[in-house]
Amino acid sequence: MASYELSAFDRRFQSVSVVGAIEQQSPFTLNVGFWIRDPNQLIQWPELVSSNPRKDFLWEDTCFEIFIGVQGEDYYREINLSPSQAWQSYQFEEYRYPEDMPPQAAYDIELNQLKRTHYGLNVSLDLTEFMLAHKLKWANVFVGLSAVLKTAQGEQFYAMQHSSQNADFHNKRDWLHVF
Repeated sequence: MASYELSAFDRRFQSVSVVGAIEQQSPFTLNVGFWIRDPNQLIQWPELVSSNPRKDFLWEDTCFEIFIGVQGEDYYREINLSPSQAWQSYQFEEYRYPEDMPPQAAYDIELNQLKRTHYGLNVSLDLTEFMLAHKLKWANVFVGLSAVLKTAQGEQFYAMQHSSQNADFHNKRDWLHVF
């Protein structure tokens, strides 16, 4: 399991720390955990839902995101995970395209499990259809982790790294995990 300390886009904001961990399980399961340290309880958490519905615009509240890119290809997937236990998966042909809002849902990634935990959030995703349709092996895939945190001090953006002038989770240069 690989872990990454996500950094806040606003470097002055040090009140919350976020660590993301990625684990590939053969043949097509991806497990990701987000660990949150929020000693001052600044994060505003959405209310829990009873099942794991697909829901758009999760990024308007506290939300964790996984980006799945493919080496040498423009297309990618964005998975939004709410601490409410709602989720959604989006497909893009290239950088932020198509520009639909909400983005086009992707149905080639399925949710095995999504749970808010005492430490943050844990998810298990089934990438079978996505990987088989594109004839992918784990070595072809790279992953980015990010988070939008609604806090008492405003919205904060966390990612593996920030190489753009603005917080931009779609920037593939910032998706650092390879298998």
